Amino acid sequence: MKKIIYINALPLLIALFTNCSNGQQGKTKNGDSTKGNGTVEAGEAKKNFSDLKPIDTALFNKLNLEMANGDSSGKWPVKMPYPSPGAILPFNRVLAFYGNLYSKKMGALGEYPKNEMLAKLKGEVKSWQAADTSIPVIPALHYVAVTAQGAPGKDGKYRARMPFSQIDTIVSWANEINGLAFVDIQVAFSNLQAEVPVLEKYLSMPNMHLGIDPEFSMKDGRRPGSVIGYFTADDVNYVVDYLASLVKKNNIPPKILVIHRFTNGMVKEFARIKKVPEVQIVMDMDGWGDKILKKSSYLLYEKRDPVMFTGFKIFYKNDIRSGADQLYSPKEVMTFQPKPIYIQYQ
Repeated sequence: MKKIIYINALPLLIALFTNCSNGQQGKTKNGDSTKGNGTVEAGEAKKNFSDLKPIDTALFNKLNLEMANGDSSGKWPVKMPYPSPGAILPFNRVLAFYGNLYSKKMGALGEYPKNEMLAKLKGEVKSWQAADTSIPVIPALHYVAVTAQGAPGKDGKYRARMPFSQIDTIVSWANEINGLAFVDIQVAFSNLQAEVPVLEKYLSMPNMHLGIDPEFSMKDGRRPGSVIGYFTADDVNYVVDYLASLVKKNNIPPKILVIHRFTNGMVKEFARIKKVPEVQIVMDMDGWGDKILKKSSYLLYEKRDPVMFTGFKIFYKNDIRSGADQLYSPKEVMTFQPKPIYIQYQ
C-alpha cells in the first residue's frame, strides 16, 4: 500500500509580523479594533476555587468508557489520575475555532468578522451537541499567539509574538459567549521554555488554555515549513510541569493542553509524557485530506499512541479539495474509536 504523508495546511505568516511587539495597538484585518497594553486583567484568576467539589469519579470513569466507544484494543480508556476539581474533560466536549486575527488564511478565527464568526461557531456547537447529547459542548477560540515565520526576524528565531492586545480581544470574545480561550505556540527556532512563560498572565486565567505545535519546532536549524518539526517528551513535560504549577499557585481548575500531531514522529517518546491531575492533555489529529486519509491518520497517530484524550481538526477548505462530500460531519466523527473530546475547525 502506498504510504501517504501530508502536512498541516497552515500557511507561514511572513514579514507582516516582524514588527509586532507585546502591547502594540492596531487594527486587525477583519476590522475589529484591538485595545493595547494588555487591558484584560486576570481578575477571575484571583478567585478562590477552593470550594469546588472533587470530581465525580464514577461519572469520570463512565464518560471515559463511553468515549472509548467500544474500543477493544485495551488502550482506551487511558489510565490516568483523576483530575483536580473543576476539570472540563471528559464532562464536556470543546468545540474551537482556530486562527489569527491578522490573517484570513489561518482559520475561521480571523477569516470572518467577529459577529459572523461567533454566529458560525454557535451553529457548529449546536450541530455537535445534537450528534452527542451525553455531554455539553463548550465553544472556544483557539488563537495562534506565537506564529512561525518565513523570515528570521531581528532575533533570528523565525517566530513572531502577537501583541497582548490581540489576546485581550480573544479573551473578551470568549467571555461574551461563555466559552474558553486558547493561546497556541509555534516555537520555530525558539523553544517552549522561552515562549510559554511570556503568556503566564493569560495562562493564569481559569478559562485560558494552551496549544503547542510540534510541526514548527525546528530543532535541526531548517526553516519552518521546509520539514515537519517535533517535540520530545521532555519538551511536553516542561509544559505540563509549568501549567500544573500555575494551577496550584492560582488555585484554579485544571488546564487543557492541546498538542497538534499528524505523524508519530512529531511527538517523540509519547509514553514518557507525564499525566498529572492539574493538566488534561489532548492529542489533536491536525492533518488535512480526504475522509479515508484523515480517519486512517487518526487511528495511526491518536488511537495507537494514547496519552490522555484525543482531538480532531476539520479544515473547512482543504478537507474538501478532493470532493464536496469529504467534510466530516459531527455524526460521522462520533463513530470513531475513541471519540474525540476536542474538535477544532480551521
